[in-house]
Amino acid sequence: MSLEDIRKRIVAFREARDWGQFHNAKDLAVSLSLEASEVLELFQWKKSLEEIEQTVKDKKEQLSEEVADVLLYLINLCDVADIDLEEAALSKLDKNENKYPINKAKSNAKKYNEFKE
Repeated sequence: MSLEDIRKRIVAFREARDWGQFHNAKDLAVSLSLEASEVLELFQWKKSLEEIEQTVKDKKEQLSEEVADVLLYLINLCDVADIDLEEAALSKLDKNENKYPINKAKSNAKKYNEFKE
């Protein structure tokens, strides 16, 4: 199933429930942020890599549902804002490839503006 197929299913779901009246860009962005925070909450207070990896294993179903909520809100927001998500993602990847050239970014967690010339 493609992103476009998922978008169409989201729109059909929204329209069948007459929820379009509630789905403006601001409220969808708020909901997207709240769902992303629910993903983050699963990892709250985990310090070691082992704890984090164990959380992924133990809470995989819950994590899966939360990341799905993030994706669904993101696709819904893109639909309302008339953004082609695939095009936006590919464009951003192109920009990131230019900002983070392999010779400067490989094994380096610095932001692009911190690279030495």
